[in-house]
Amino acid sequence: MQVIATILNLPGLTRDELVPLAFAVVLSGIIGFEREWNGKPAGLRTNILICLGATLLTIVGRHLAPHTDDATRVVQGIVTGIGFLGAGAIIQSGNGVHGRTTAASIWLVTSIGVACGAGMYGLATVVTGMMLMTLLGLLPITRWIRGRRDRINGRGSNNKHIDLPQQ
Repeated sequence: MQVIATILNLPGLTRDELVPLAFAVVLSGIIGFEREWNGKPAGLRTNILICLGATLLTIVGRHLAPHTDDATRVVQGIVTGIGFLGAGAIIQSGNGVHGRTTAASIWLVTSIGVACGAGMYGLATVVTGMMLMTLLGLLPITRWIRGRRDRINGRGSNNKHIDLPQQ
């Protein structure tokens, strides 16, 4: 409790700045835990850092341009910058492309950070829940679809070729 009291008494740091950062850490930490648990390249620390950065830049943008449209330029810059990080997560190997879900997760965690920085905690929380449901809830379905597709295309788990009837 003493640590929180000390943080709250830092010169220039207000609750309007601390609360969005705290929300960003918690919400992105939930997503980061899921990604880390499933062995994905962008895990706990990466997701928290991305979300914190987006939150901080949004807060700073609001303070630098409180009554102008320039704050939207900050969001545009965040989205552009994070696109490069997401592109780096996508890897093409052989006939496949890997990392699209990681790239999309990076993009959405950034959006959650922007929402936190803008004080839209309800929206950020709902999107985090929806993201978690998508990552966890749809995983069994996508695995089933891939398994069926691979068996039909002759790339089953036993690597035996399947002759499909000609149409």
